[in-house]
Amino acid sequence: MRKLYAAFLILISLTIVSCKKDKSKAISQLKNTTTNYLEVSFDSTQIAPFFESYPDLKAYQTKVEELYRKRQFHYIWFDKDGINEFAGVLYNKVNTINQEGVEAKIPYQEKFDAIFKDPKKYKKASVETELLNSALFFFYVDKVYDGIAPEKTRDLGWFLPRKKQSYDAYLDSLLINPSLIHKEEKGLLKQYFLLKKALANYRTIETKGGWSKITVDSLVKKYQPGDSAQVIAQIRTRLFTTNDLEQDSKSAIYDEELEKGVLNYKKRHGNAWNKSILPEHIKSMNVPVQERIKTIMLNMERCRWVSNDITKSKELVVVNIPAYELTFFRNGLAELKSKVVVGKALNKTVIFSAPMRYIVFRPYWNVPTSILKNEILPAIEKDPNYLAKHNMEWNNGSVRQKPGASNSLGLVKFLFPNSNAIYLHDTPSKGLFTRESRAFSHGCIRVAKPKQLAEALMKNDPKWNMEKIEEKMAAGDEYWYTLPEKIPVYIGYFTSWVDADGNLSFYEDVYERDPALAALLFK
Repeated sequence: MRKLYAAFLILISLTIVSCKKDKSKAISQLKNTTTNYLEVSFDSTQIAPFFESYPDLKAYQTKVEELYRKRQFHYIWFDKDGINEFAGVLYNKVNTINQEGVEAKIPYQEKFDAIFKDPKKYKKASVETELLNSALFFFYVDKVYDGIAPEKTRDLGWFLPRKKQSYDAYLDSLLINPSLIHKEEKGLLKQYFLLKKALANYRTIETKGGWSKITVDSLVKKYQPGDSAQVIAQIRTRLFTTNDLEQDSKSAIYDEELEKGVLNYKKRHGNAWNKSILPEHIKSMNVPVQERIKTIMLNMERCRWVSNDITKSKELVVVNIPAYELTFFRNGLAELKSKVVVGKALNKTVIFSAPMRYIVFRPYWNVPTSILKNEILPAIEKDPNYLAKHNMEWNNGSVRQKPGASNSLGLVKFLFPNSNAIYLHDTPSKGLFTRESRAFSHGCIRVAKPKQLAEALMKNDPKWNMEKIEEKMAAGDEYWYTLPEKIPVYIGYFTSWVDADGNLSFYEDVYERDPALAALLFK
């Protein structure tokens, strides 16, 4: 018993020593954040009453308590001269939070205004002012960095992983150098900052009056080069407003100059790249600038949900559903782009990520149970030879389609095992890639350039080249290739996007997801 008691005392003493060391280290780090460190702490019991007095900030109470517990309840926002520099920087940043694509009412705005109208009055450390600033910090990072809570994004059908952020170390670095808050960092996707710049540009357009509505002639089915009409002059002015045209000649003739502007506009909106102007294109041009601004803000919010860690992947496959486009990145650069066909509205392609493991040449298509029940079996009842006509066969109580050029998966598929049973694949229906709207599949993603994608993915394997890939696709049995290293596949949903050249694109909200998100952001 004595030995047990002695061991217990030793354990307790070691724990106390360890805690003291951790606290000492925390205080040392806190002192290093400023040369004018205020070596004073406050009573921890004052935190709970503070949040009772400021209920609109209560959502941040747990984070605030944790923040001060790690710092032994020392003041953060005061130094020996009074309120520190970063407190003022944070206040100014919060007051311009709309530049971050956020519409939010700042809680207790009058209280903060009074403090920072004359900060010299706050020479003496105040617990109330201290806690107000800490709550304001978490308000800011919550709105700008975290965005809508994960459970709500899942309700919106967003299943891409969201990295949980810790802001303690970030706060320490900001206290040392407040200007860091203006830099592109803290886990936000780079696309966020490109959209932020686009937002500022479109708000400038808005302050200048936006653009006028183009009059649509219901009797005209399309405008082509050489046509002359007053509508064409209106289209010219509209395209000049968004920099698709370098100048506005006011001409009502569809000339070569306007052709370039139309092609620029179509490229940015995912339209078929031809010179015809259809009523649906004019309808798109007539979307008010205010609505375009909201769309940019919605997609800035989506960027908050994606950790920029994905860009650290050496190789990466990204599919943007509304753009109907796949991009393969290597070392951060787009090496391949391909049109894709995605799930139709009733069979939406799921927004998620998974690591790609296999490439399968001349694959069988194992018909999903839903398609077997709803489509294949009724077809067999009408025509007993249906399976033979479609190169299908029974296999262990189900139906599969044999490999070949007519196979629904084409001649190659790319597998990233997931519970959604979604994968990338070739298709015999090549004509669908010429359409502007390409939501036709049962949920999987059809790729316009499957051979090129296989070649890009297998580039580092000296045993494979395009000739061997084509050989495997042309003849033989089903063949599975295991990738040496798994490659992340991200399937996302962005209705506005800025490319590497700074061009802002808007895409059709094919699954009508924007209104539900807007209801949360702009309530």
